[in-house]
Amino acid sequence: MTDLAVTTGRTGRRRTTAASGTTGTPGTSTSPHAVSAADEPVALTRLATGRTARSSRRLGIPRGVERLVGVVLFIALWETAAQVGWLRSDILAGPSTALTAGVDLWKDGTLPSSLWASLQRVGWGLGLGIPIGTVLALFAGLSRIGDDVVDANLQMLRFVPIIALQPLLVVWLGVGETVKVTMIVIGVAFPIYVNTSVAIKSIDPKYRELSDVVGLSRGQLIRRVVLPGALPGFLVGLRLATAIAWLLLVFAETINATSGIGFMMARAQVFFQTDVIVVGLVTYAVLGLLSDGLVRFIERRLLTWQPGR
Repeated sequence: MTDLAVTTGRTGRRRTTAASGTTGTPGTSTSPHAVSAADEPVALTRLATGRTARSSRRLGIPRGVERLVGVVLFIALWETAAQVGWLRSDILAGPSTALTAGVDLWKDGTLPSSLWASLQRVGWGLGLGIPIGTVLALFAGLSRIGDDVVDANLQMLRFVPIIALQPLLVVWLGVGETVKVTMIVIGVAFPIYVNTSVAIKSIDPKYRELSDVVGLSRGQLIRRVVLPGALPGFLVGLRLATAIAWLLLVFAETINATSGIGFMMARAQVFFQTDVIVVGLVTYAVLGLLSDGLVRFIERRLLTWQPGR
């Protein structure tokens, strides 16, 4: 038997379909595109997913709208359970009850004042933690001494839970605003430092050698080579830092606070006001999503040179 070949029209590749002196097993496909029995579920899943995506595109449904379907369904089931009595109001208030409570809290000024206090704490935490983490990362990434002194200590402290530092911080700083902001500053500085320093150390040494050849000064090296190279890692750290800032705010505002969303929720807990607690939770979630969306927007604008952006 002679070799048989098929030449494809586009690529000109040749695929051997039968070989001399070989025998095929009955019922077994020799095509390179054949799907084995083990791969059939995966292939079917991919086919179904592709059909669903194509159907959504044909209908003109935006991806964001598709993602909202699950949220709307969850809220509808939650409201139904509350209306028919499956959920008691002292256990978990329904969405409509929480919405009414939110409107009342906004009208009497409780929610705006609490929101402003929380935003100030997070603003101070990010405003101080980001530059501290960045400066430490530059010092550790550009200096052997800085790497030995700073990185070794911070890597060790990184594994200590920030919440565990709260008793010691209270002893040092008291129970006022300073201790709350300090906890957020520490929580923000660590992801900024870790991701930025790793990005700096990952810069190709050839760029630094080239900067020496063209005679760049230390400042020009940092501005033209180090900062652009470290920017992706810094932005990853910034996304983590914003998320950690809101998480620590929840904890900080339950420590002898007299204002803020967390204080509003703690006071509602005493009176079993689950509708107010839900308002606080939703407020935290919205603030977190908005801040993360802002960072992602900045990331898309600054990293346009990266593939896939």
